[in-house]
Amino acid sequence: MLGLAGWIVYKTGFDGISFTLASKSLSAGEQTWQMITATALVVSYFSGPLLNFGDFSRYGKSMGEIRRGNRWGLPFNFLLFSIVTVVIVSGTQSLFGRMITDPIETVSRVGNDLAVAIGLLTMITATIGINIVANFVSPAFDFSNCSPQKISFRTGGMIAAVGSILLTPWNLFNSPELIHYTLDVLGAFIGPLFGILIVDFYLIKRGQVSVNDLFDDTPKGKYWYRNGFNPKAIAALVPSVAIGLVISFIPALHEVANFSWFIGVFLSGAAYRWIARDERITAPAGFNTLAQKE
Repeated sequence: MLGLAGWIVYKTGFDGISFTLASKSLSAGEQTWQMITATALVVSYFSGPLLNFGDFSRYGKSMGEIRRGNRWGLPFNFLLFSIVTVVIVSGTQSLFGRMITDPIETVSRVGNDLAVAIGLLTMITATIGINIVANFVSPAFDFSNCSPQKISFRTGGMIAAVGSILLTPWNLFNSPELIHYTLDVLGAFIGPLFGILIVDFYLIKRGQVSVNDLFDDTPKGKYWYRNGFNPKAIAALVPSVAIGLVISFIPALHEVANFSWFIGVFLSGAAYRWIARDERITAPAGFNTLAQKE
C-alpha cells in the first residue's frame, strides 16, 4: 500500500492529491456529525475483536507488550493506512479520470508486470492476515470451547471457514445498505455482551478473579452460576439486545441505529449493575486487584 501510494504521488504530484473526496458540500456541523457516525460504525466493525481480545492477549508475555502492540497496531496503524487509502483513491481521480476504490484495479493499471504481481501478492497476504485476526481465531476458539474434548482449535477453524463461505459475505459488498444493517445488528448483539463483561469485572467483581475457578466447570466452581449459565447476565442481555434490534430495523430510527453498540453497552451495563448489585464485592484494604495490577 505504501509503495502504491508512492507511485500515485510520483505520477500525479502532490497537487493531484486531495483529502476532500466528497461529492457534495457539507456544513461544519454536518461534517462533525458524519465523523461521529463513521466512528460509531468503525467501533461496531471492531466490536468482535474487541470482545474477544482475550484470544490474542493470552499470548502476550506482559501487559507492557500488550499495550505497545495496541498502541502501534490500532490507532497509529489505522490512521496511517487511512491516510494512505485517501492518497491512493484521490490520486486515481487525477491519474485515471475517475475515482477507483478497488486497490486491485488500481494495481492492475500500474503497467509493470512485476509491480502488478507484487501488488496482488501483497493484497492476498493482507487479506489473509486480516481475516485470520478478525474472522478466524475467535470463532475457532468459540467452536472449540463448545466441546474441547471433541473439537480442536483446528477443527473449530475449519467449521468457521466453511460457515463463512455459506454466509456468502461477498454479497454484502454489493449493497452499502446491507453492510450498514449488518454493522448495526452486530453492534446490537456485541455491545450488550461487552457492557455486561466490563460491569461484572470492574464494578461487581472489583477486578478480583479466581484463576483456579476459571478452569473448574463443575457445580462447585465459582463461575458455574446456575447450570453453567449466569441468569442475571442473561436477564440484562436479552432486553438490551432486543431494544438494539428494534432500533436497527425501524427506518425512523436509522440515525440512532448507528450507535447501537454504545446503546447496548449502556443498557446492559446499567441493567446488570442493578440486577447483580447484591453480588458486588468490597475489596479489602490493601488488596491488589487484577485490575490494579494491569
